[in-house]
Amino acid sequence: MAAFHYQNGELYAEDVPVRALADQHGTPLYVYSRTHVIEQYHALAHAMKAVKPAIYFALKSNSNLAIIRTLADAGAGMDVVSGGELYRARKAGVPADKIVFAGVGKTTDEIDYALKENIRFFTVESEAELQRISERADTMGVTGRVAIRVNPDVDPKTHKFTSTGKAENKFGVDLLRAERAYEIAARLPGLEIAGLHMHLGSPIMSPKPYVEALEKVRPLCEEWKAKYPTFRHLDIGGGIGIAYKPDQKPMSPRDFASAVLPYLHGLDLEIGIEPGRFFTGNAGILVTRVQYIKDNPFKKFVIIDAAMNDLLRPPLYDAWHEIEPIVQTPDRIFGDVVGPVCESADFMAQNRELAAVEQGDLLAIMSAGAYGFVMASNYNTRGRPAEVMVQGDQVEIVRERETWDDMLRGESIPAWKSGK
Repeated sequence: MAAFHYQNGELYAEDVPVRALADQHGTPLYVYSRTHVIEQYHALAHAMKAVKPAIYFALKSNSNLAIIRTLADAGAGMDVVSGGELYRARKAGVPADKIVFAGVGKTTDEIDYALKENIRFFTVESEAELQRISERADTMGVTGRVAIRVNPDVDPKTHKFTSTGKAENKFGVDLLRAERAYEIAARLPGLEIAGLHMHLGSPIMSPKPYVEALEKVRPLCEEWKAKYPTFRHLDIGGGIGIAYKPDQKPMSPRDFASAVLPYLHGLDLEIGIEPGRFFTGNAGILVTRVQYIKDNPFKKFVIIDAAMNDLLRPPLYDAWHEIEPIVQTPDRIFGDVVGPVCESADFMAQNRELAAVEQGDLLAIMSAGAYGFVMASNYNTRGRPAEVMVQGDQVEIVRERETWDDMLRGESIPAWKSGK
């Protein structure tokens, strides 16, 4: 059964009518299907079983504790990119030895925290970062395991803001510099060379970029494995795409595995994968209520209570999300779906054929389970939405709606008066 589907003309999340969730918990509201997350995990693990992969969930895609725990219980480790994400993973019960730490700008405090927790390894993005991890590990009397992130200069054919494996991107080091970086790491105290990491970007809809990158990286892995006795990991990153439109056909786990496995067999390395949206993207929707229908001489505007501060992907990436009515109707209109934030960029869809909804009706913004709530803000002093998780006919609220008082917490007005 699909995570979200229509029964008798009404949208359901697994076995729960979405309208009931909106009535009980209000809107805007994120709704997640736990079953879909688990099924996606097992589909990928099964497709890649020949190399017994270490699967690390890209926690940046959805950092709700319930999502983290769901994937951890299924067998996943975590790919984190900040001290806060590491803290979340540990609070959700993820063992430190199943956590890898990426990101180009790790602070000293974050490195200290990760070393204290004894994470599996750091994904290192520069020589300066190697030096910092070495200094902190040596000072603390511990070992920092490191995997150099290489930038193989491969175009993943995705949005320029989500491409990470091309030469002009800020991530990783080129293949020549990687050789020198390993030589530096081998000489520095407090470090252990754990392996090599790459990540091309997201969402990637074809296995071709992975193949192109692995053709470049595999020979280096063989060379460095022979040179450095502790070199035992190859992390091929994430980025596996999902269908945002009904006619899209992203690569299946089977197609992905068929393409990459020939380059992984025989390496005798632990293979890591770091999917994010593949697990959570189509496991979530953002439910919103129509506030007004507004016509002008040029187009029709469907004004909803969800905004760019709730889901940033459409204005940031010009991303497409299907928008479906909670109660189906054959009637159609043409126009924009926009939010209440005071920005012209505050839209969910533009120049789109839409269901003919009226004031008070409910809509579902589909494929919102990845890079949705995690990118939400309090712009216009708007509280962030509640989040609920569904499994079968069971419902749990996994994050309370943010209140006005929540948003003011920690602020204060100075006791002194201006000009005195």
